[in-house]
Amino acid sequence: MPATTPSSLNRRLLLGGALGLAGVGAGVGLGAYLSGAAETPRITAADGPANPLDFDALRTRAAELLVGGAIDPADPEYAPAISRIESEAAPLWETMDRSDSRTAVWPDLAPVSSASNFNNSFRQLYRLAIAWATPGTSQHGSDEVADAVVSGLGLLYDGGYNEHAEQVDNWYWWEIGSPAALLRTCTILYDRIPAERLADFLAAVDRWCPDADMRVVNPNTHETGANRADKAVILALRGILGRDEDKLRQARDDLSGKVDDGRHSLFQYVTEGDGFYRDGSLIQHDDVPYAAAYGTTLLSSTGLAVSLLAGSAGEVVDEDVPVLYDAVERSYAPFVEDGLFMDCVYGRGISRPEQRDFHNGAGFITALTQLAVGAPAEYRARWDALVKGWVERSQESFPYAATAGIAGISRVKAILDDPAVAAAPRADATHVFADMDRVVVRRPGWSWALSMSSNRVAAYEMGNWENLRGWYLGDGAHYLYLPGDPRQYNDEFWPTVNPYRLPGTTVDTREREVIAAEEGMVKLLPENDVAGGAVLDRFAAAAMDLVADGSSLRAKKSWFVLEDAVIALGADITASDGRTVETTVEHRNLGADGAPRLAVNGDEQSADPGWSASLDDARWIHLEGVGGYLFPQGATGLRGLRETREGAWNDIEQGPTTGGGDTEVHARRYATLWFDHGVSPAGAAYAYVLLPGADETATATAAGSDRLRVLANTATVQAVQDSGAGLVAAHFWEAGEAGGLACDAPATVLVRQSDDGLQVAVADSGRTTGTAVIELPFPASELAEGDDTVAFEPGDRPRLTVQLADTGGQTQTAVLR
Repeated sequence: MPATTPSSLNRRLLLGGALGLAGVGAGVGLGAYLSGAAETPRITAADGPANPLDFDALRTRAAELLVGGAIDPADPEYAPAISRIESEAAPLWETMDRSDSRTAVWPDLAPVSSASNFNNSFRQLYRLAIAWATPGTSQHGSDEVADAVVSGLGLLYDGGYNEHAEQVDNWYWWEIGSPAALLRTCTILYDRIPAERLADFLAAVDRWCPDADMRVVNPNTHETGANRADKAVILALRGILGRDEDKLRQARDDLSGKVDDGRHSLFQYVTEGDGFYRDGSLIQHDDVPYAAAYGTTLLSSTGLAVSLLAGSAGEVVDEDVPVLYDAVERSYAPFVEDGLFMDCVYGRGISRPEQRDFHNGAGFITALTQLAVGAPAEYRARWDALVKGWVERSQESFPYAATAGIAGISRVKAILDDPAVAAAPRADATHVFADMDRVVVRRPGWSWALSMSSNRVAAYEMGNWENLRGWYLGDGAHYLYLPGDPRQYNDEFWPTVNPYRLPGTTVDTREREVIAAEEGMVKLLPENDVAGGAVLDRFAAAAMDLVADGSSLRAKKSWFVLEDAVIALGADITASDGRTVETTVEHRNLGADGAPRLAVNGDEQSADPGWSASLDDARWIHLEGVGGYLFPQGATGLRGLRETREGAWNDIEQGPTTGGGDTEVHARRYATLWFDHGVSPAGAAYAYVLLPGADETATATAAGSDRLRVLANTATVQAVQDSGAGLVAAHFWEAGEAGGLACDAPATVLVRQSDDGLQVAVADSGRTTGTAVIELPFPASELAEGDDTVAFEPGDRPRLTVQLADTGGQTQTAVLR
């Protein structure tokens, strides 16, 4: 094929210096796959077995979904994935104890009666099975490897994981981790496993994962989210391997929560606890935003279960399955930044060095393309366009294939090579996720995310010795993503960042203690009601009433999202503990040796680490490659610093489940701007404007313009005006007025005057207001459209009465003329 054809071009994009993931073909036998036959065709659920009880066909498809379809190992697109599988399997094979006198599969995972040891041993045997089934590896098709893996499974059953054992240690290892790896390995090596041994293994699974609803170690606990999905996959594989159609039906019914009348269905919207919310929020662990990690596992496992069951006696026919399909664009896609999955919805997982934002991005794409196998055509078409855009735009920095597996590469390759699929452009939208205290802004040249917390949404989660310094992740931390700086949060950011100076946070500088390593799972639900906001088309306003953890610090914080800027306000910053309080404007990772120009009012500052300065006279600041910062109410107390910071991943993550022990010390340069509010401040304030991606000239021009104005910044109301957009936006902490906009109760309000009329958005960000009466600064004579919660009185100063009780913090809107 000539180099100029679209197919060849897309192939180079997929390679990008490395390779991605591939898909599976239900119609291609495992034997053909093992032979290294031609490329896998793209499949749909309709390609499943015609006979719903054709267990051999179901098992073949399951093996292909796990390993990948038929590939040519000489195809360079698969080289990175094959190499990665080989590199993981080779040391496992070298160190595996295959002697007759052995008591463990690997010497360092002894005794096998330990749950941690047999769980990790099952995982490693699964890796060897994958290598055995992958053309191009040195283990491929080896009788010795297959026999050793099967023997290893038997040793683990006899010595630790069986139906007669008593549960100790982490429940997850017994009920999900071990049976998932065990059954996947059995699926791949099915023809090599003696019938009596397979019966043993299935009996163990029946004991520890009898269904996807109940937790064996605590029968009062109903599984939700990712855990329920993982168990449904186990049930599906159990049914296929044991030729048991009842288990297939049970997997189907447990996905839909039939046992408990649908209360824990994965295909529903929830109003509290784990699951998908109507506004796109996704919660796991009761109150933690978790679209990454657990959320992606939920999508991956549910999609795998649906694909495994398709065409069988357990085929999923739940009429509410579209809830899962819709979540792709409502709950996940807003957080995908061209191959990166934003850390603001990753909980304690940000501390895992092997699961950074680009790993999560590739994992999500893999899960999405797997889900698409059985999804309706209209969903598949939109998802293919998203995937093509993400993969093409991220190839220079993070080639999909560099972290993906065989199955995903095939699926993504098919999308890239399909000329009928047009790549979707970068997202351009603004989202307020009231049910998880998050705001996400997507623009063609930048993206910005805000993490808040409340008595409904956890400020942080620490546990399993992970995320040991995550104290301020939910205190108004904001993230700035720029296409020209894709490594900001994955280039050793989390082990080297100053945890007291996350951008956007106001903190008491007291020394914090690491407690999660001592006390197991630790979460903080702060005392504040207010955390949330309102969205009006591309504009938004958000607020958080900061009630600091273990400190007397209190602060009123608001953010206002405009077309090309974000305005951050803080008021009534008060503390009485005799310690310094600071608000961080910027704490940018400059890489190992970065030295971008930093200009204050146009004057270049030193680029050397160690530079520091008092910047009380700053009107504007520009950081090359990042953007500009304006200080519309002055910069008293503003400080600047360049420094080199050092840290190891082991400082923040020492978990036995995820590995820990990465003690390599990394050094990264940082540029920091912060307000020093002094010791025990009383009523301190700050105001700054972030201009993402703006160059120095644009920053200076904006500083000299009166387009953006702070109308109020007090404990009563924080408000701004964008005259260019005809916008007035405010958060009212109590009844008040600013810029002609008045409200008689706590609420977040945006009003915009345009050629289309007067647009209004209102939200009860604290969920404490019953009714809000709002007086507007622009005339209007009729209510053209509006939510049922809105009543209208015309006039030069029209009034809206908005019923906010039971709206759950969601935005209520009206259009006036």
